[in-house]
Amino acid sequence: MFLKEVPDAHRFGVAELKGDKVVGIKEKPREPKSRFAVTGLYIYSNKVFKVIKTLEPSARGELEITDVNNYFVNNGTMEYRVLDGFWSDAGTFESLLRAGILIQKHSKNKNLE
Repeated sequence: MFLKEVPDAHRFGVAELKGDKVVGIKEKPREPKSRFAVTGLYIYSNKVFKVIKTLEPSARGELEITDVNNYFVNNGTMEYRVLDGFWSDAGTFESLLRAGILIQKHSKNKNLE
């Protein structure tokens, strides 16, 4: 799982860390246990398909990726890395626009090199 330190962690799934371990993930907590947002980038073993089959739909009626991640957290097998550099959420119109603008600026700067 890849994390990114953000100033507004309450907007995201947030990883609770103890030392070098993830000990829990909470979706959009009112009081985040860290500033590390779950970015939505994961690398799973093929065991993930067995885990998915055990899930029950949430109150929203959907299977939740946080439930998959917490399965691996609870089994002590979730590893994480913190992303350096640019990352942006694209879950709202405003954040999608911001991400597009930042990518456009970044790509223009690369073309000048």
